[in-house]
This record gives sequence, structure tokens and C-alpha cells, in this order.
Amino acid sequence: MANLKEVRIRIASVNSTQQITKAMKLVSATKLRRAQNAILQMRPYAQKLNGILSNLSDSVDDDSLKVYFNQREIKKVLLVVITSDRGLCGSFNANVIKLTNKLIKEDYSNAEVTVLPIGKKGSEFFAKTGVSSIAKYKDALQTLNAENGFEIGTYLLNAFKTGSFDKIEIVYNQFKNAATQILSKEAFLPIAAKTDSKANSAKSDYIFEPSKAEILEELIPRILKTQLYKSMLDSLASEHGARMVAMDKATENAGELLKGLKLEYNRARQAAITKEISEIVGGAAALSS
Repeated sequence: MANLKEVRIRIASVNSTQQITKAMKLVSATKLRRAQNAILQMRPYAQKLNGILSNLSDSVDDDSLKVYFNQREIKKVLLVVITSDRGLCGSFNANVIKLTNKLIKEDYSNAEVTVLPIGKKGSEFFAKTGVSSIAKYKDALQTLNAENGFEIGTYLLNAFKTGSFDKIEIVYNQFKNAATQILSKEAFLPIAAKTDSKANSAKSDYIFEPSKAEILEELIPRILKTQLYKSMLDSLASEHGARMVAMDKATENAGELLKGLKLEYNRARQAAITKEISEIVGGAAALSS
């Protein structure tokens, strides 16, 4: 059985750890509230834009715009992997990396795959592997705003238009609530055409002012950039939710560990007292004899 000093040191250490996890939980809860408000406000806007894009797909007849819809032979694939900058958030990063590796080894085993990590954890992982990666946007989450998100979107659009990649997908955690994150992969480019029968039965009829090409040339890139920015906001809210839950669980575990250590301390203390009493009694008996 450990001596009293060792148990006291362990109790003090676990107490300190519990205070840290409590503080991290509160910080994550505050950040989650802001991130949750941001994604809940952005999501309806992004969904409406995606619906508009789907409806306009029949109206695209300009060669400069058809490039966004062209289904090419998949030789080069870019996976945009959104992770976090810091750990202590459970399996948040591990799940994204696991899905990415699955896509590389199974879905695109016959293609040349490049990873564009957003977040330091993903960047650090893929830097250690043999997968080709583009790390120029790994710090984008530190000052996340629409400008940063649109900058990455512009890079992706140019890379696809110039033929650097034949397909681009986004791998991230979609925010559902504080305790639940949905691991997701979304096709970014090329844009999928409508497949429902009603959509295919008749071409959408719109009146455009100014010209159709001028409007779509501005609208389509903006919708795609918004889609990427929405994914980054989803991932950020999911990260704070996952970290809050992980720190809450860590605080509970520290409490359980403290109970066991205090019980062990009391037992050790009682054993020490019993030993001292036995030595006194034994000494007294020896003297009386």
C-alpha cells in the first residue's frame, strides 16, 4: 500500500487536473455558443444557395461556366480535410483522418490523391505520411471569417478550372448538437446535376437581368465559396462541442479517481495509526515484563 505522502501528492495532482478540465469545459462552452450561433445562422442561407445552384444547372450554356459541371475522368483528386488546431477533443480529429485514409485507400485507390488540410492536427498527421499535401491553409481556423473561407474557395475553384484536379471533396464534422457530430464528406467540384424526374422533365425557365452569363459568373463561385465556409463553421462548432463533452467526461473521471484516492488515503492513515498503537502497546508490555 502506498504511503501517506505519495497518496497526498496524487490527490493534489488529480485535484489540479480536475480544476484545469473544469476551466477548459467552461471555455469550450463559451466558444461553442458563439460558433453554434454562427453556423445556425449560416446554414439556411447556404442551403438556399445550394437549391438555387441546383435549379440553375439547367440554365448554364456558357462554356466558361460549364467547367464547374463537367464530369471528367478522375485522375487527380483533392481532399479538403478540416480538423482542429488543438487536441483534447475526443475522437474529433481521429474520425476525420480515418475517413480520409479510407477514401485514399478504397474510393480513390486508382487516382492521384492530394490532401489540403485546414487545421494543424490534420496538417501534422499528413506531413508524417507519404500522402501529397498542400499546407498553405493549415492555420485558417485561427482567424476564421468569410474572407479567409472565400480565399480558400477561390484557390479551389482556380485549381479545378485549370485542370489541376478532376474532383474535389470536403471531409469534415457536421455540427448537430453539443454532444453529436456527424462525420461527413461532400462533393465540392464538379457540381452534380439534378437527378430528380421533375427536374429533368422540363428545363427551368428564368428571366435574367442583366445577362444570364454575367449573373451566373458571379453567382456560381459565390455559392461554392459559401458552401466551403459553411463546412468550416460546422467543423469549428463541432470541435468546441466535442472538447466540451471530452472535458466534462474528464472532470467526472477525475472525481471518481479522487474518491478512490481518498479512500486509499484513509485506509493508509488508519493502518499507520494501528501500527503505531501496536508498537506502543508492545513496548509497554516489554517494559512491564
